[in-house]
Amino acid sequence: MGSMTQKRTPSAIDAVAEDYVDRSLALSPSLALYLGLDGAKGFDDYSPAGLAAINELTVDTLEKLAEAEKTAELDDIDRVTVDAMRDRLGVDRDYFEAGIKHASLNVIASPLQDIRDAFDLMPTETTEHWESIDTTLAAVPNSVSGYRESLSLAKERGRVSARIQVEKVIEQARALAEAGSNFDTLIAGAAEVPASLRDQLGGHAEAARASFAELADFLASELLPAAPENEACGREAYALYSRDFLGAEVDFDETYAWGLEELARIDAQQRQVAEKIAPGKDLFEVMALLNKDPERTLHGSEALRDWMQTVADEAITELGKSHFDIPEPVRTIECMIAPSATGGIYYTGPTDDFSRPGRMWWSVPEGVTEFATWQEKTTVYHEGVPGHHLQVGQATYVSDTLNRWRRLMCWVSGHGEGWALYAEKLMADLGFMDEPGDYLGMLDSQRLRAARVVLDIGFHLGLEAPASLGGGIWNREKAWQFLTDNVAMDRSFLAFELDRYLGWPGQAPSYKIGQRLWEQFRDEAKAEAGADFDLKAFHTKALNLGSVGLDTLGRAIRR
Repeated sequence: MGSMTQKRTPSAIDAVAEDYVDRSLALSPSLALYLGLDGAKGFDDYSPAGLAAINELTVDTLEKLAEAEKTAELDDIDRVTVDAMRDRLGVDRDYFEAGIKHASLNVIASPLQDIRDAFDLMPTETTEHWESIDTTLAAVPNSVSGYRESLSLAKERGRVSARIQVEKVIEQARALAEAGSNFDTLIAGAAEVPASLRDQLGGHAEAARASFAELADFLASELLPAAPENEACGREAYALYSRDFLGAEVDFDETYAWGLEELARIDAQQRQVAEKIAPGKDLFEVMALLNKDPERTLHGSEALRDWMQTVADEAITELGKSHFDIPEPVRTIECMIAPSATGGIYYTGPTDDFSRPGRMWWSVPEGVTEFATWQEKTTVYHEGVPGHHLQVGQATYVSDTLNRWRRLMCWVSGHGEGWALYAEKLMADLGFMDEPGDYLGMLDSQRLRAARVVLDIGFHLGLEAPASLGGGIWNREKAWQFLTDNVAMDRSFLAFELDRYLGWPGQAPSYKIGQRLWEQFRDEAKAEAGADFDLKAFHTKALNLGSVGLDTLGRAIRR
């Protein structure tokens, strides 16, 4: 593993992958920011010309890959790289050709959020850091203007996001345009820098805010009148989105039916556990009792951060003893409260040299001051160890065998989120969730993800809704009822969840479908090895591959 393995001589395939990374970084400063590269600054060109330049790189790399494959001797690592690059770059090319990149607009993962959130990752300790932030802030107006160009072109081609998504993104843009928004909060931290730089930062923050005011006006006047009411993307587009998020092709009708069965199975399990906690009470009543339990309540964001850190550190210590090989640099994780207030919880990987550790971020919504540990212990395992932190940290650590594209740029939601959900269930299987409240929280997390499979596929493909919703075709009202019937979350969280699913097709089901495929691969390997099966060795082998599409993962494990 990692530095303990013999250093591999880079191959012709690795050279293609490394060249792709270098050229991607040149075209995408935000990628360099995300990867924590020294001196990363500036912003991407979201204009039609900028998107075309990235597509040219994609197509060129696919050609070079095919050429190298013909002439080179391939080992197992090369075979996985070729398989994974063909999958990932193929999806990117298909998105571009369908015009989906130009039309990108939703409440969670489109250029507006990319620009807003990039600043969360930028260091602020030195004057040089603030100079990088200043350069990046200065690039925001141009980036926003290019984004408007692409949205205009997509509109001319008849591709505009649904009305509700456009309205919500207008709200987000207006919030960023206001005095005191993220940009002002950011530069308020620049107290120690020279006055001239502070003045520059102030001017660039003001210009960034103004560019979002212009974006909001543009969306309201140009895009909103052309935005369709219908939020369902349809089967053809859904197949492409799903392939992106899974790196696998699945039978949607079979998966929808399985999601309904899985939901019923988890519901029955939850009711059994609830009966143990408070006999005679309904499941949701028991959850309300757990939420009021002072023993299970944290007060304030600082207490939440400290608790997350304690749970994450304990998991690393315990699992590192016998269940997983955890390399030394991966034994450090930092738990953070994110500056934004979206309600999201996410993970950012370490830098390639581990100088910036992996981080678990909690974006606490305005006014939320209390947190229930019974619901969130499983979240810490999902984001930390053995979830994302182990998975991403491990791939970063094996730098002697994996090229930079495999380690740093290839991220497949179904692989990553599927593993993290697999990790939650694994922690229960290993006895870390034996306390009934924590176990109920794990089941609740699994239930949410099963509900997403049903809602997302059902809604976007226009399938028959369950009888509990009155049957008929799915719509927003049925989707909301389905969520509130099945998910014990605060309604403001749930409202954002629903907007997210309907504006970002295929992403939400990738967790549970990914977990299903991970468990299938493990069970196949177990059946084949019989008494010789070693779970720790299976995990090490699989994680050492890095994040790849699930079809690629299945082929690599079977080899």
